Amino acid sequence: MDLFDYHRETLVEAEAPLADRMRPRSLEEFVGQGAIVGEGRLLRRAIQADQLSSLLFYGPPGTGKTTLARIIANTTRAHFISINAVLSGVQAIRDAVQVAQDRRGQFQQKTILFVDEVHRFNKSQQDALLPWVENGTVVLIGATTENPYFEVNKALVSRSRLFLLKPLEVEDLKWIAQMALKDCDRGYGKRSVRLDDEALEHLANIANGDARALLNALELSVLTTVRDEDGVIRITLAIAEESIQQRAVFYDKEGDAHFDTISAFIKSLRGSDPDAAMYWLAKMVYAGEDPRFIFRRMLIFAGEDVGLAQPQAIGVVNSCAMAFDRVGMPEGRYPLAQAALYLATCAKSNSVKGFFEALAVVEQEQSYEVPGPLRDKSRDQEGLGDGVGYVNPHDFEGHWVEQQYLPDSLVGRVFYQPSDQGEELEILRRLARCRERSLKKSLDSGDL
Repeated sequence: MDLFDYHRETLVEAEAPLADRMRPRSLEEFVGQGAIVGEGRLLRRAIQADQLSSLLFYGPPGTGKTTLARIIANTTRAHFISINAVLSGVQAIRDAVQVAQDRRGQFQQKTILFVDEVHRFNKSQQDALLPWVENGTVVLIGATTENPYFEVNKALVSRSRLFLLKPLEVEDLKWIAQMALKDCDRGYGKRSVRLDDEALEHLANIANGDARALLNALELSVLTTVRDEDGVIRITLAIAEESIQQRAVFYDKEGDAHFDTISAFIKSLRGSDPDAAMYWLAKMVYAGEDPRFIFRRMLIFAGEDVGLAQPQAIGVVNSCAMAFDRVGMPEGRYPLAQAALYLATCAKSNSVKGFFEALAVVEQEQSYEVPGPLRDKSRDQEGLGDGVGYVNPHDFEGHWVEQQYLPDSLVGRVFYQPSDQGEELEILRRLARCRERSLKKSLDSGDL
């Protein structure tokens, strides 16, 4: 490194955002995640003993995944290489492997390869990395915000120990903010900054477990606030509210947060809990989820989980969806919430699953012929007898007559079992009477 390179790196480090400058440099400075790096925990012991196997750090942004990797870089005797999956490809992997092989051959030194956002590697890139992890040429440390069981090569996952990092607690975030104000080298210890308790509470609460969001807001507050007559930069609640106006909600529309949240929403509807349904719906809307996606899921729910217990459910949800398309946002939130509340509070039935039982019979068993009386006689060639013997139910009292509709081999098979919920209760009673009469006639005729 020449003088100019050193000067450039010094400037970059000095001008780095507060969140980057305040990254912990050792386990003693690391805040939170006591379940995995607390005293006596496996990962802490492995880092301190410099005996690491391949690791995958999984969790929301701002929880310390990259920071843990940097702490390992500061403490390990192994050669440490860091790449970002967004900016790197197969060639970067090959270069890292070549360095690792040279280090092993010349100095008997291990190499740790840190891959940030490892889920961004495509399948071929992950496959290119696998052999070198498998034979120990490199020790992999991967960081990802996505569930590695879905986004990372299964072979890589099976060869790595997975650690889940959770959002930081409010008290942890408060401590981080206070340390940033006290640190003279990396923070604002050399400035006279006063952070009101209400402002600190707001910053820690709205950051939603994300240390980076907290420090970015604190930095904005300090740099944009004019000193008072005593030379003090006072951060009031009003200034804090301006600096971080919206809660940092971790919600990737193609990742776990998307699927987990819609799952919680649907299960709340199924469990007839309107309060939970409103919460998960609000979270999705707040995070920018496409309301049309939510309506599609509610239409499916109306058929799958409400069904004939309240057969108008599909019509209600569809009408709300049409109203949303007409008025748009933000007023469209009214029909969106109305549809969700309707589904959460109406009677439920999943008797429609009888169709899938019938479908399984069609898929797995031999094809059965249509009984002769049910066939289309309009295309009957003379002498085939199609449609002969069919009796029209409308000609009888109650518009019902006992008649075989299933193939011979499936007579007596029940696919639809109505629930006793909502309007389906009347269907249950009526169908029970019909089935009882059919059974009685079959017994009288000796067919059973």
